[in-house]
Amino acid sequence: MKYNKNTILGGLMALSMAAMPAYGAVSSAEAARLGNDLTPFGSPKAGNDSGTIPAWDGGISEPPAGYKGSGQHHPDPFPDDEVLYSINASNIDQYKDHLSDGVIAMMETYPTTFRIPVYQSRRTHAIPGWVADNTKRNATSAEVVGDSAGIKGAYGGYPFPILSGNAEQKAWQVIWNHLTRWRGISLTRRASEVAVQPDGEYSLVTSQQEAFFNFYNPEGDEGSLDNVIFYYLSFTQSPPRLAGGAILVHETMNQIINPRNGWGYNAGQRRVRRAPNLGYDSPIAAADNLRTADDTDIFNGAMDRYNWTYEGKREIYIPYNNYRIAQQGLPYSEILGMSHLNPDLMRWELHRVHVVTATLKEGERHIYAKRRFYVDEDSWNTVLLDQYDGRGALWRVSMGILKNYYELPGVWTSLEAFHDLQARRYHVQGLDTEEPNTRVFTDDVPNKRYFSPASLRRRSVR
Repeated sequence: MKYNKNTILGGLMALSMAAMPAYGAVSSAEAARLGNDLTPFGSPKAGNDSGTIPAWDGGISEPPAGYKGSGQHHPDPFPDDEVLYSINASNIDQYKDHLSDGVIAMMETYPTTFRIPVYQSRRTHAIPGWVADNTKRNATSAEVVGDSAGIKGAYGGYPFPILSGNAEQKAWQVIWNHLTRWRGISLTRRASEVAVQPDGEYSLVTSQQEAFFNFYNPEGDEGSLDNVIFYYLSFTQSPPRLAGGAILVHETMNQIINPRNGWGYNAGQRRVRRAPNLGYDSPIAAADNLRTADDTDIFNGAMDRYNWTYEGKREIYIPYNNYRIAQQGLPYSEILGMSHLNPDLMRWELHRVHVVTATLKEGERHIYAKRRFYVDEDSWNTVLLDQYDGRGALWRVSMGILKNYYELPGVWTSLEAFHDLQARRYHVQGLDTEEPNTRVFTDDVPNKRYFSPASLRRRSVR
């Protein structure tokens, strides 16, 4: 009998994962709570006792009137909402219990300009019925294998809607929910990123991006994943000195057995080369080194260099339902303040978040010695991330600017902002208000050869 390379690799991976300790699955009785007292994605349906966080009523599962479909910039479903109050350096002491350390540090660093306008809290996250069904099945079968190395027994939904185990195991489950969260099946977009200097100057780096979320392939199952969660392509279109370059990533489910596969295309050399260092704290040149490889998507990649602890839930203010800052035609110059995003265009709300802390293991290397994650209890997006240097000082503050994408439906970031408090610079990804379209989502399932290294050079255009 003949065996091809993929069959052998798959068998070896299965044996390796079977030998690893596993943590996570809950009982059928616990899973039955999903859709009852818990939302389909695992958060309590009930609001808080004070009424400042509402009960979940289904979220936004249908687009508002006037929305024409995927690719259109999203109209604000709450145009009449007004600012309830604004938190700034002068009144911060009244609200510190509901602020992350990073947000407090932003106000202390930029006391005259940074503030958060607080609006009525609205729990808008929703997921399709088939994702909810898969999530419920995952609850009784999904497990983290090894020391956070990967997961098994999960497909097409959140792996761990109900957390279980000790503080370390719960922390792993929260981060895996973030890594595999619902973001559609396939998407394309043209967007820009910028590094804003202390004097407010910046230059755009614009790219065309494509992604296929293999974990949510409706035609597949766990056995067909081949250890790949998603495929990602990015083609740089400007400025001219970078145009024609491209990156291809195969994001793996178990990065210890099979680390992330990455390739880069250099337009000047017309060569495709492996990018073995596209992970952990490798600096990203397009971000002027303000973002590391695992800062992308607020956090991505392997977790093995850190010790992880789940700290429970908090009620804090986070950027949510941000439609105004994502409106078509809004100039980037109005979005980008000198030291941070324009607060007049931002919307912050009080929500419950999971808090997870990662501390660098002894003997391991990373520029961040500690990271504290604030993960939205509904969408499982890491919405705020505080990152500390080797001296224990708060260094960088990352923010995911959330909104509901009606066509999914589901909540995801429209922008991601990365602030370096020490250098007083910041970086922003996802700018597209000067583009005719925002992200275009489809249910298309591409041939995986479309995301192969062999096709990268053919598709790269200078």
